[in-house]
Amino acid sequence: MKTLVKLPVVVLPEPVMSTVTLGVDTSETVSNRFVAAMKGEPQGAYITFASADLLFRTLTPRRWNILRSMTGAGPLSIAELTRHARSNARTVRRDVEALLDVGVLERHADGTVLFPYDAVHVDFVLGSN
Repeated sequence: MKTLVKLPVVVLPEPVMSTVTLGVDTSETVSNRFVAAMKGEPQGAYITFASADLLFRTLTPRRWNILRSMTGAGPLSIAELTRHARSNARTVRRDVEALLDVGVLERHADGTVLFPYDAVHVDFVLGSN
């Protein structure tokens, strides 16, 4: 006769949604955020640009498309990104390098790249100078 073994029920926590805020801010605001973080005050994830012009030069429509493909996707290879972007590998590689250079993406030891967020919030105000 077979004995029935009851296994414990394991309830996994809901995955935590991580959102990054892309924005334009002054160096003073960034410094204040840093000081607050060093005091243990949660700040959230920010990628800050010095100007809207710099943000738009860095995050071109093609690069937004790459970020959209990578959001919540985990580490991806250049070949996978090329398929998602429907572009050629050289262009994708160049765009990925630009995003790596400004700290938007992370490179893993195996050559894959990661955008470690599930969502993107864009926050800046355009006004007259």
